[in-house]
Amino acid sequence: MDPIIVPHQAPPFRLNPADFENAAHALETSGDYRVLRRLKPRPVLPARPLTDGEKIGLIVDTETTGLDKARDEVIELGMIAFIYHVDGQVRDVIGTFGALREPGVPISPESMKVHKITPEMVAGQVMDRDAVERFIAPAGLVIAHNASFDRSFCERLAGGFADKAWACSNSEISWSALGFEGSRLGYLIGQCGYFHQGHRAVDDCEALLEVLASPLPDGSGLPFEHLLASARKGSIRVWAENSPFDLKDLLKKRGYRWNDGSDGRLKSWWIEVPEEDYPDELRFLQTEIYRSSVEPVIQKITAYERFRFSS
Repeated sequence: MDPIIVPHQAPPFRLNPADFENAAHALETSGDYRVLRRLKPRPVLPARPLTDGEKIGLIVDTETTGLDKARDEVIELGMIAFIYHVDGQVRDVIGTFGALREPGVPISPESMKVHKITPEMVAGQVMDRDAVERFIAPAGLVIAHNASFDRSFCERLAGGFADKAWACSNSEISWSALGFEGSRLGYLIGQCGYFHQGHRAVDDCEALLEVLASPLPDGSGLPFEHLLASARKGSIRVWAENSPFDLKDLLKKRGYRWNDGSDGRLKSWWIEVPEEDYPDELRFLQTEIYRSSVEPVIQKITAYERFRFSS
């Protein structure tokens, strides 16, 4: 009988936890590896008096029963309160809030696949709305990664959200121009060198804060600086009311969107443009659409009205 040869097995490779960061650094500097670190939440520090130029910002995220802003409900709300300077510096985290609530409508299977929140997890859960109101009261700016979605759900949940200025870290930062491959939070946090437990409200808030506070690769500051600059700009919402039906494709090509009137706003094509671009938009409508000197319905939009469902 031939002898049985047992191949040599090397002992398992083990690192002392203290050496993990050194190993990660060695891999990165080789140029052949990219290392992702687990996102560690910033410590929550006691609230303190604000210095000159400091304000309180709020990052919010909602998980919902579905996508219908008029029918579906919030089942999880996550928030992080932080101090920032008007020049775009992110400073102390001073509070976190996370809570589940049992909705009055079923959780759709599609939504459950995303956030993994089941009916059993929210059964009997009641969100303290007074606590929500107290948490958001000091904030001057509310940030969400999809503000046109989150704002409508938040305002139905707590009235204090309606009086705040809002900013959208998805649509108000030109991520591609800043060297990022996409604007989804998962892409952004990965390109910043982290991974996290996604699609749970507080976790996503922590991830977004880290993205906004991470220096840009080209050295042009922080994404948060770009967000503040964009949020401060006014815009003009232009309603091409009673525009000729046969010119709808021209409006669509220009970037106009159709509103069917079900939200209480005009039944019309509309577009939102920076204030400085309004003269060009008026010229387009008068020469290409109406072919007359008609003045369209317009609304001046600031961060206080922007992303509101019925604005």
